[in-house]
Amino acid sequence: MDAREIYTRSSSAFGAAVHAVDGRWDAPTPLPGWDVRELVHHLVHEERWTPPLLDGATIEEVGARFDGDLLGDDPLASFDTAAAAALAAVEDVDLERVVHLSFGDRPASEYVLQLSADHLVHTWDLARALGIDDTLDAEVVAVLLGWYVRETEALYHRIGVIGPRVEVPGAGAQAELLGRFGRDPR
Repeated sequence: MDAREIYTRSSSAFGAAVHAVDGRWDAPTPLPGWDVRELVHHLVHEERWTPPLLDGATIEEVGARFDGDLLGDDPLASFDTAAAAALAAVEDVDLERVVHLSFGDRPASEYVLQLSADHLVHTWDLARALGIDDTLDAEVVAVLLGWYVRETEALYHRIGVIGPRVEVPGAGAQAELLGRFGRDPR
């Protein structure tokens, strides 16, 4: 499975959960201090950054362009627009292209996997907040777990973008991935 397919499947899963919000924008999530609106805003913010970064822009060039409320009065429409633009950028990028991230230059394929993992883990967060099925795509979980353990977990801890690991022995790949991202899936 290539990075584009992983992203497509992860983004689609998050989108399905967003479309299940049904007005519950202020429902609490498993993330301390974040409600559903803040969680969706986080992903919309990330999706707005995706096209310019995949096009070669630096963090400085993008600047404050996406600061502020990106959801407005119609969060669902704002999400759909941002998700479609990010997906189009992922589909069009040369995966070997250099992407300039806040913690250094990486190949686009690496950035796309980072985006995929964020979408997938936040799908679980959103599902938990909404009380809907929180089962994640097992194939995508397996690929992202392997990638994360081999290449990214130490970096994420070093730069402080995830919480402490939660041990979930013997609970399966989904629980292990969530635990490594600081979630307690029990």
